[in-house]
This record gives sequence, C-alpha cells and structure tokens, in this order.
Amino acid sequence: MPVNIVSKGDYVAAALTGELDHHNLIPIRQEIDTAVSIALPKVLLLDFGDVTFMDSSGVGLILGRMKLLKSIGGTVALSGAEGYAGKVIRLAGLAGLILKEENENANEEKQA
Repeated sequence: MPVNIVSKGDYVAAALTGELDHHNLIPIRQEIDTAVSIALPKVLLLDFGDVTFMDSSGVGLILGRMKLLKSIGGTVALSGAEGYAGKVIRLAGLAGLILKEENENANEEKQA
C-alpha cells in the first residue's frame, strides 16, 4: 500500500511510500482526502520518509492538501523530507512546512 494513514484526535498522519508520480497519485490523494474529511484534523502530517521518487505531482499533492486543510482551519506539516523528495520539496519553496526539528538537524549536518 503506497500510503498508511493513522488518525488520532485532531491529527492525521499519512506515511507515503514508493514513487509519487502522476501514475499512482490519484488513489493516494483519495485516501488522504477521505481520512481528512472524516477526522477534520487540525494537523495533517505527510511523512515522506519512505518515498523513493517524487515529481511535480508530489508537490501538487502537498499544495492540494494545504488548500483542503486551510478550508477546515487546519495546517499541513511534512516529515522525512530528505533525499530526493526533500530536494523537490525545497526547490518548490515548501521547506517551511518541514517540521522544525528536521530543519535544525539538516542545518547542523551542513555545518559539520
């Protein structure tokens, strides 16, 4: 399964796996949107830790979920945004969504 969703209170986490491209993103998007519409969370966490490839469709997934969460008064946060997926996310200007702890760890690694 390319996405594993856990919902708890005001929080929904979606752990993404494999390749995020236009060939396989529709069912992933539908699963996440269904979970969000049921839980109405304050935070949607998208975990990119097991993503092996991501193109602009993955960026579209993030932007679309941001719009969805904004419509219900929530926010989107990203985790595991390292490697190729992290590079795409940063190039798209979405680094501000990456959880603060990960940003601090990345900065420490660059300085070492």
